[in-house]
Amino acid sequence: MGIFERWLTLWVALAIVAGLVVGNLAPGLVGLIAATEVASINLVVAILIWAMIYPMMVGVDLAAAVDVARRPRGLVITLAVNWLIKPFSMAALAVLFFDHVFAPLISPQDAAQYIAGLILLGAAPCTAMVFVWSQLTRGDETYTLVQVAVNDLIMVVAFAPIVALLLGVTDIAVPWETLVLATVLYVVLPLLAGLATRRALGSEAAIARFTHRVKPLSIAGLVATVAILFALQGAVILAEPFRIVLIAVPIVIQSYLIFAVAYGAAYLLAVPRRIAAPCALIGTSNFFELAVAVAVSLFGLTSGAALATVVGVLVEVPVMLSLVALANRTGHRFAEA
Repeated sequence: MGIFERWLTLWVALAIVAGLVVGNLAPGLVGLIAATEVASINLVVAILIWAMIYPMMVGVDLAAAVDVARRPRGLVITLAVNWLIKPFSMAALAVLFFDHVFAPLISPQDAAQYIAGLILLGAAPCTAMVFVWSQLTRGDETYTLVQVAVNDLIMVVAFAPIVALLLGVTDIAVPWETLVLATVLYVVLPLLAGLATRRALGSEAAIARFTHRVKPLSIAGLVATVAILFALQGAVILAEPFRIVLIAVPIVIQSYLIFAVAYGAAYLLAVPRRIAAPCALIGTSNFFELAVAVAVSLFGLTSGAALATVVGVLVEVPVMLSLVALANRTGHRFAEA
């Protein structure tokens, strides 16, 4: 591994600190970055995520996508965890902690808001950052793309009914502009750029050399994204650190729980390493833009529900990096093909 990958945890920790400092000392700069938002998607962050995704997309071979049908176990695990387990386990943990464990510490009104925000987070599986986590675990690029594509198609029809069921709200307005823009920015455009690059490079050896050269840029994009995310929420974090910690507790537990379920299932079903890690990480990660957009539309920009979805953004990267490290340390226990 290069220096960027070897010391990634340190770079991310420094990025978190830098983001908090900039967020509180340079609010004007943070305001300019925040103003680039379209349909709840920050375009500066989107560009950085695009840069992270692009190297992996160069490795996608669409001709091999048909092979996924012959290896369905990883896809089945991903979909089962995302849609049959994750939304309901997140709702259960939210109720457990905010209606019971943390009940003496917060008002019932705030508890209800935080529960709603966590339900929205749990019902929105990830689209963009999955490609980054898959790349860091040396996942199968083509299989990961198919997993994300199928997951997104299901999200179009399943997200609103699940949220309506768990929240008891019947008029869930799905922000289609957020879904469409995220799909274009995080899947379609990087894929087209990757396919064009792959065609231009020609041989597999040239493709391998190219992706090795650009991988440090992908890691740099991840670190910059972390800094910006924490800068955008720096004032909130320092203003309400206790509430941030309370909201983070069930999110962290949910993340490790979902990863354990998916990764354990992959091991028991003899899913190959390059598929096992991404299929577990997809269920663990969240589509935070969608969750934030729905929270704001239902409950308001300054609501506790919106705050809970934002905490999900802040918790995700450090937690996911720890799970990436775990997957890399235990990958030898899985079959290679």
